[in-house]
Amino acid sequence: MYEKFYGLAASPFQLSPDHRFFFESSVHRTALAHLTYGLSQGEGFIIITGEVGAGKTTLVGHLFETLDKQRFVAARVVSTQLQADDMLRMVAAAFGLPIAETNKAALLRLVESFLLSNQQQGKRCLLVVDEAQNLSIAALEELRMLSNFQAGAQAPLQSFLLGQPQFRSLLASPDLDQLRQRVIASYHLGPLAPAETRAYIEHRLRAVGWRQDPVIADEAFAAIYAATGGVPRRINTLCSRILLLGFLEESHRIDRFHVERVADELRRELEFKGPARAAADGENDAPPAVAPSAPRKPSLETTDAPATVPPSVAQASTSQARGDQSEAAATDPAAPAQSEDVAEIRGRLETLEAIVAAQARALDQHERLLRQALTAATTLLDLGRD
Repeated sequence: MYEKFYGLAASPFQLSPDHRFFFESSVHRTALAHLTYGLSQGEGFIIITGEVGAGKTTLVGHLFETLDKQRFVAARVVSTQLQADDMLRMVAAAFGLPIAETNKAALLRLVESFLLSNQQQGKRCLLVVDEAQNLSIAALEELRMLSNFQAGAQAPLQSFLLGQPQFRSLLASPDLDQLRQRVIASYHLGPLAPAETRAYIEHRLRAVGWRQDPVIADEAFAAIYAATGGVPRRINTLCSRILLLGFLEESHRIDRFHVERVADELRRELEFKGPARAAADGENDAPPAVAPSAPRKPSLETTDAPATVPPSVAQASTSQARGDQSEAAATDPAAPAQSEDVAEIRGRLETLEAIVAAQARALDQHERLLRQALTAATTLLDLGRD
């Protein structure tokens, strides 16, 4: 929608992974070095973890695009709570093998024959398993057993396991000790730095023909990083909506207030995660993208109170709550912390009240429009009869 307005050849911030938009940040460069090293070893497992949207799939896709298609045969499996037998069938299907009405023993022979046949032709098979944190221990053990196939000094199959941070906890299980011993390269893909966030955005825009339209203010780049924590997919989501807003307002300049406005909308509508919440939800042993910031108290200066809550009652309740807090502060050393909790809860309640009120007004407006449309349709029918 906004591509034509800004003279772009395609959407620069699509959510699906696309290796053509690969941006070599410092963390992606290091991860790529680990992948290249692991690939050069020709065996075992290579593990890449990272938060949702960190760019794991894009990274591996970029690596595979650089490989000689005459020497490598690649396949990809996206795991969805697969058990051992299902994992084996998915691997066979990913390599294009027939799996209908095939028992496990026959399927293992089929996969082994395929792998060894490619090895004899001088090819190595690469298997990418995405969303590996969803795999069962039995499924991971099935993958390890596939790595046992060997003829001569080289293994015919090498596997890449891509997963979210919790995959590392799964790998720590005592039941996966043998698999851990076969991991030859491992890396956790972190977020982009502030300067790299700007370079990433400009890189994707230039890839589709951006010529400084729209102009993006320095403060806007800083606001984008603050709202996304430098996670690529969050950046894509936010920037796509920002450009849509710019198109709707026919603006050829993106400023900080555009970013903050869209980020607030995303937090309300899609539960968009800022850096503080992302750090709380992410893995415990990985450093947070940015230092958590104090939660913003919603402002209701321009929002009407819901009709179901009389102002006098709301004011009395607020006064009573404040009085209770003051009394508690005088007698309880923990009162300041409790007061902050109460203030945060009150802020959330006010936000919910504002959302309900806004939805009620929207419903009223829709009802009026429907009544007007019904009146117009009735008038047209009467005119037709005359």
